[in-house]
Amino acid sequence: MSTGVKIGSLRPAAGATHAKKRRGKGTATGLGGTAGKGHKGHKARTGGKIPGWFEGGQMPVQRRLPKRGFKNPTRVEYQVVNVGRLMTAPAGATVDRAWLESQRLVRRPGPIKLLGNGELKAALKVRVEAASEKARKVVEGAGGTLEILQSRSQAAAAEAAKPRLPKTRPAKPAAPKPAPAESQKPPAEER
Repeated sequence: MSTGVKIGSLRPAAGATHAKKRRGKGTATGLGGTAGKGHKGHKARTGGKIPGWFEGGQMPVQRRLPKRGFKNPTRVEYQVVNVGRLMTAPAGATVDRAWLESQRLVRRPGPIKLLGNGELKAALKVRVEAASEKARKVVEGAGGTLEILQSRSQAAAAEAAKPRLPKTRPAKPAAPKPAPAESQKPPAEER
């Protein structure tokens, strides 16, 4: 007969488990009177939980620290690329997001802005969301073209600026009126 462990004979180790404390059920539970919650106070009440940010009534940290500056929630963060970084593009190439990502000049989503630092000798077709005036002159001076695309945020802002017309339901076509009968009443007898 084997003395191996069987799944039916598994038991918790001695002292690993204990009976659940039944709070508020009288003196027989060993927690009579205040049910193990002490006397009065916030934590003695039903639902008396204290959030992690509560500091016991002292001035909380978000009110003790000074406020500085302003962060615009609608600010658009452009990824900037200087014209000089486009020197590796062959003449006549289209420089857009796909090309810039392949050259690792742009690495995260969001609109791209072209700045005018550097020189450009090849004629390129550049397609970005924004460009400085100097960058435009450099690209066009080399014989290229610069196309400004509309970013998602600009498209959303333009859509929000459009006047909204009230929704109107299309008028139901009028039911055709029945043709008047020749005579609804029987003819009166002549006398």
